[in-house]
Amino acid sequence: MRPIAIFRHLDIEGPGYLAEFLDARHIPWTLIAIDAGMTPPASPEAYSGLVFMGGPMSVNDDLPWIPASLGLIRQAVDRDIPVLGHCLGGQLMAKALGGSVSRNPVKEIGWHEVSVADIPEAQSWFGEIRRFSAYHWHGETFSLPHGATHLLYSEHCAHQAFALGKHLALQCHVEMTAAMIQAWAAAGQAEIAASRSPAVQDAETMVALSARHLPGMTGVAEHLYSCWIKGLA
Repeated sequence: MRPIAIFRHLDIEGPGYLAEFLDARHIPWTLIAIDAGMTPPASPEAYSGLVFMGGPMSVNDDLPWIPASLGLIRQAVDRDIPVLGHCLGGQLMAKALGGSVSRNPVKEIGWHEVSVADIPEAQSWFGEIRRFSAYHWHGETFSLPHGATHLLYSEHCAHQAFALGKHLALQCHVEMTAAMIQAWAAAGQAEIAASRSPAVQDAETMVALSARHLPGMTGVAEHLYSCWIKGLA
């Protein structure tokens, strides 16, 4: 099998649980570290799937790798190569496929409940799961590209996930591990302190809540990733 390409945009925002999931199933993957100066490939043909992780930048920023990533996503969708996006990655997918990315009504950081849309397409991705506590860290949100199916929503963000055939875009961070949550909480202290959003938790709270919510979210991630890899060539 050709490897899955995983695009990282910040050193502490790696694939997390997704790497564990793929390794346990002996599915090859390679890291393309945009944060370390690597550039997106010109074509997706060398890969069985593309995964885009999160990052603190906006897809609307003038960064040299963003147009290349948008073009790569469009190529992959045209060639039926599965694409998966987490937060910034989901926003890249939305913009590449004709949607838009704009400021969310409130910044969302920490653990907040999300609900699965009551439609068959959503249930094909989430199974019997109807709601769960998800980890969030975003100030922007995506619109739904033409033809996409709305899968997930929350009190603070209407569009938490969409699917377009075998391609899945997430606004929330289902890939998190306990170590990643601790690292993000430490690195984001200034952002947390400066926020006046009702949907932002302090670092101590989000770390403490991980013991309660992380196992359940990891189960959701396993279910989603299991569905997504069915589309791999």
